Amino acid sequence: MRIKILSIFIAISACISIISCNKKYEGESNINDVKYKNNRNTIPSAKMDSAQAINIITKQKIQDLLDLSTLYISGNKDTEIDSVIYAQMQSYFLKTDSTQLKPLFKDLDSLKVRYASINNLNIERKITEKDTFDVAKFSVEYYNSKKAFIGSYDRNAEYVLKSVPAKDNNEFKFYFKNFYTDLGKKKDSTSAQTESNQDKSKEQKTLIKAEKPIKKK
Repeated sequence: MRIKILSIFIAISACISIISCNKKYEGESNINDVKYKNNRNTIPSAKMDSAQAINIITKQKIQDLLDLSTLYISGNKDTEIDSVIYAQMQSYFLKTDSTQLKPLFKDLDSLKVRYASINNLNIERKITEKDTFDVAKFSVEYYNSKKAFIGSYDRNAEYVLKSVPAKDNNEFKFYFKNFYTDLGKKKDSTSAQTESNQDKSKEQKTLIKAEKPIKKK
């Protein structure tokens, strides 16, 4: 009976793997549509009362940034259009800082990503001593240059909604505070081991100092 169940499980897993491998990207792929995306639009205060509306807006902003990023890394990164795309990406951030995009570029480059699609987005409010912001946790499906499925990965992004005074009513502007936060803070095994060894060395030095006898005058 156990062998039969195991066989069924293996067969199902094999089917899922085959389906995943054959999965193709079906989203937007028109370069003319992607390269003109920007963060100029504001959000009316009426929409701020709807959690569903905020989710839709956040998902769209994440998708926009990913579309621009995959377009940017697929180019030479030194042409005039590349400079325009890079400036557009930076407009999505609260602070213009080139380091904000490094974790994203590194992730896309390492997996040879050409297309990306967002799924299963959830938003959490985060309150610190200095700031209050939202964290979007989502899964992102990556595809290669042939639109073949690479894999699905859990990622996150921190963002804020800044009030923009308007004539009739208040509006809000969307900005990312950090993108792919965990990847930016992630340490490789070598770095982690080095830090661990450094901590142990410090502890040993402290113990040696404590154990040294006090010389009498």
